[in-house]
Amino acid sequence: MTDGAIFSKIIKFTIPLLLMGTLQLLYNAADIVVVGKWGSEHSLAAVSSTGALINLIVNVFMGLSVGTSVVVSRHYGAGKMRDVAETVHTSIAVAIICGIAVGIFGFFTAENLLKLMDSPEDVIELSALYVKIYFIGMPVNMLYNFGAAVLRAVGDTKRPLYYLTISGVVNVVLNLIFVILFKMDVAGVALATIISQLISAVLVILCLMHSEGPIKLYINRIKIHFDKLKSIVAVGLPAGIQGSIFSISNVIIQSSINFFGASAMAGSGAGANIEGFIYMAMNSVYQAAITFASQNFGAKKFKRIKAVAFECLGLVVAVGIGFGLLAKVFDTQLLSLYTNEPQEIAFGVTRMSVILVTYFLDGIMDVLVGLLRGIGHSVLPTVTTIAFVCGFRILWISTYFAQYKVACGYDPEKSLTVLFLSYPISWLLASVSHAICFVILFSKESKKNRETEQSEISSAEVGTQA
Repeated sequence: MTDGAIFSKIIKFTIPLLLMGTLQLLYNAADIVVVGKWGSEHSLAAVSSTGALINLIVNVFMGLSVGTSVVVSRHYGAGKMRDVAETVHTSIAVAIICGIAVGIFGFFTAENLLKLMDSPEDVIELSALYVKIYFIGMPVNMLYNFGAAVLRAVGDTKRPLYYLTISGVVNVVLNLIFVILFKMDVAGVALATIISQLISAVLVILCLMHSEGPIKLYINRIKIHFDKLKSIVAVGLPAGIQGSIFSISNVIIQSSINFFGASAMAGSGAGANIEGFIYMAMNSVYQAAITFASQNFGAKKFKRIKAVAFECLGLVVAVGIGFGLLAKVFDTQLLSLYTNEPQEIAFGVTRMSVILVTYFLDGIMDVLVGLLRGIGHSVLPTVTTIAFVCGFRILWISTYFAQYKVACGYDPEKSLTVLFLSYPISWLLASVSHAICFVILFSKESKKNRETEQSEISSAEVGTQA
C-alpha cells in the first residue's frame, strides 16, 4: 500500500471487501426474506425493525475493531512488527471480553429497550425474542470482526471473503430448514445467524493461528498489552461512540416509523435492507481509505495519502450514484423479494425514493472520516458527526417533522418522506465539515513531517561536520 500504483490496489482491496460486506448483509437479508415469505404475520416487522437497536448496543465495541485496523496498519507501514504482533493479541483479548459483556447486556435489556422505541404490542414479543438470541452469539460476532480487521490491516481481504461465503451459505440453508421445516419463525432465523457467525469466527481465528509473520496468533499469548490497548482505544473509542450516537438518531427515526404501524415498519425495514447492500459497497471504499491512509501515514508518505483521498472520494461517488440509481429503477421488484403485501411495498418505495438518489453523500462522509482517522485524528470526526448528523436529525424530528406530521393529518406517505429527508441533509452537512477538517489537519501533519525531516537532516549534517 505504500508503493506503486494506488488506484489498482484500492480496487483489488475493495472488491473482496464489497463482496464480504454483501455476504454479511445476506445474513440479515436471508432472515428478512424467509420470515417475510414463510413466517408468521408480524415476523417481517419484528426482524426488520431491530437493526437500529442492535447497532446502538454493539457499535461502541465494534468501533474498537476500527482502532485495531488503524493501529495494526500504522505499525505495519512503519515496519514495527513486534508492535503488530502485540496489537493482534491485545485485539483478540478485547474481542472476547467485549463480546461476553455486550451479549449479556443485550440479552437482558432487549425487551425494555424495544418498549422505549414504541414497538407495537403485536410485534414486540417477536422482536425481543430475535434480539435475545442474536446477542447470545455476540462473542463469536466480535471475534470475527476483530480478526477480520487484523487481516484487512495488512491488505488481506480475500480470506475473510472465503470464510463469509461458507458461513453465508450455511446461514441461508439453516434459515430455510428452521423456518419452513421446523416452523421456528424468528427464533429459527436468529439461531441460523449465530451458527453461521460461529463458523466464520472459527475460520478467521484458525487463519490467524496458521498465518506467517507478525499477525500469527498464539492462543497462549492472548493478553492485553496496555500500551497497545491505549492506542486502539484512542482511535476506536471515538469511532464507537460516534457509531452508537449515530444509532441513537436512527433509533429515534425508527421510533417515528413505528408510530405508523407494522406495515410501515416492514416496508421501511425491507427498504433499509436493500440500501444496506449499497452502503456496504461504499463502506468497502471507506475501509480502503482508512487502511491505505494509515499505512502511508506510518510510512510518512503524505503525497500518497493525498492521492488516496482523491481516488477514494471519486470511487465512492461513482459507486453510490451507480448502485443507488440502479436500485431505484428496480425498487418495486427488489421489495417484492421481501414481502407480497402492496402496502408494505409502497412504504418501502417511499423510503427508497429519498435515500437512493442521495446515498453517495453518505459515502463521501464516511470516506472523509476514514481519511481523518487514518492520519491520526479520531476525536474530531466523531464530534462533527455527532453535531451535524445526530444532532441535526434529532432537531429535525423534534421540530419540523413533528409539526409537518400534524399539519398533513398524519398522512403516512407524506410524513415519512419528510422524515427520511433528514438523512441526505445530515450527510451533506457532515461531508462539508469533514472536508474542511481534513484539508486543515492534513496540511498541519504534512508541515509537521517536513519540519521533522528537515531537523533530522540538519542533525545529520552537524554530526558529519563534527
